[in-house]
Amino acid sequence: MISDEVMDAIACIELHRQEMAKEASVAAACNEALRKLHELLEREREALQPHGPGARHEAHIEALAAEIERVKRLAGAAAKATQGRPKPRKPLGPGQQHHMPRGKQRRTMGRGRGR
Repeated sequence: MISDEVMDAIACIELHRQEMAKEASVAAACNEALRKLHELLEREREALQPHGPGARHEAHIEALAAEIERVKRLAGAAAKATQGRPKPRKPLGPGQQHHMPRGKQRRTMGRGRGR
């Protein structure tokens, strides 16, 4: 059985990840969530050591490991979705013109025009 404290921590990390994904990139949000989840996992593993095998801490570790795998899949899916996609252009401000650079004009290989 997972304690309310660990469930609340996982839920809080997930909510923060979702908010951060709206403001920044999904990959950055997932990396932040993974860092926090790994910290929490280490604390649970340290708590398990002095007490020996205990059902509560083992359940916490399993729940955290499952959440880490889920966030890793999200990060992997986000990375695949952004590959090959062109970067969005910055919007133009008022009064700015959209100017595309001109390429080199076609050359006539030494012949003049109209010949």
